[in-house]
Amino acid sequence: MGRTLRLWSFAVFAPRITKRHGCDVVIGFGRMLSQDILRSGGGTHRAFLLRMAQQGGAARKIWQFFSLYHQSLLQIEKRQYSDRRLKRVIAVSDEVKCDIEASYPIANHRITVLYNGVDQQRFHPSRRGLMRDSLRARWRVPDDAHLVLFVGSGFLRKGLDRLISIWNRPNLSRVYLIVAGEDGRMGYYKNWGHSVANERIVFVGRRDDIENYYATADLVVLPAVQEAFGNVVLESLASGVPVLVSREVGAGAILTGCLRRGVVENADDPNQLEAALTAMLEECLKPNFRAAARQLGERFSWNSHFQRLDALLTEVAHGPGGACVS
Repeated sequence: MGRTLRLWSFAVFAPRITKRHGCDVVIGFGRMLSQDILRSGGGTHRAFLLRMAQQGGAARKIWQFFSLYHQSLLQIEKRQYSDRRLKRVIAVSDEVKCDIEASYPIANHRITVLYNGVDQQRFHPSRRGLMRDSLRARWRVPDDAHLVLFVGSGFLRKGLDRLISIWNRPNLSRVYLIVAGEDGRMGYYKNWGHSVANERIVFVGRRDDIENYYATADLVVLPAVQEAFGNVVLESLASGVPVLVSREVGAGAILTGCLRRGVVENADDPNQLEAALTAMLEECLKPNFRAAARQLGERFSWNSHFQRLDALLTEVAHGPGGACVS
């Protein structure tokens, strides 16, 4: 006989068992619909479909309604959040917490916000001096031009459409955009980018050495339609690079001080997005901006993340009815 604490996470891809404080912690993906702790790393699927339908119009809304895949996920999600065994929900951001509260009847005190961490050695400002010139030369970015980096796959949701649509404006005529990531409609986006800005929008695909691209960028931009957290934000900050994000990006809530200027309230407004982008490009190379970015990034180490997770598991395991007997 022993105690088992079950944790279900959307961000874990295989079941595993670990020991914590005298009980087995079973962490799984896709095989358990009954759990003590549910970690939501991407927000609710219900809210995701709502936002994507708003962006994609009537055709997408109809497709989502008849999609067996999406309707199945909605039923699984509903069952998870209504499970009588559920004791705590881990939300990856305040945005996700609000999303859960709006979608399902979960009491506020049962939702804990736990931000992700970042590898602060891999993503480090020291790389800039090593990589900037060589990567710019590789992708034919002039030394005197501003370089903006977009990182993410699934371009519509991540907000690339919003960026490309303004890249032919005069204020951005000397600004280059590198797009790192993949999309099922890559050909469409490449043709669109070429027609809008010719060689100033460069698609480099998915990169295993993405840390070097952060080191090369002057500014990282993520004007997402829906983004529960956005590890891109932490990776950029740890690299000492300021960020520009839409209000919908969960990690935008951690931006403070001068970095808070990088939150765009309505990224769907092309004029507002352009104004915010040009303003940040004027500031992003200042030493105080880059130092503030790194300083903030240092607060989100993986060690700190797992210490908080460990404390949460302990609390749930040893709280009232906190662990089941198996």
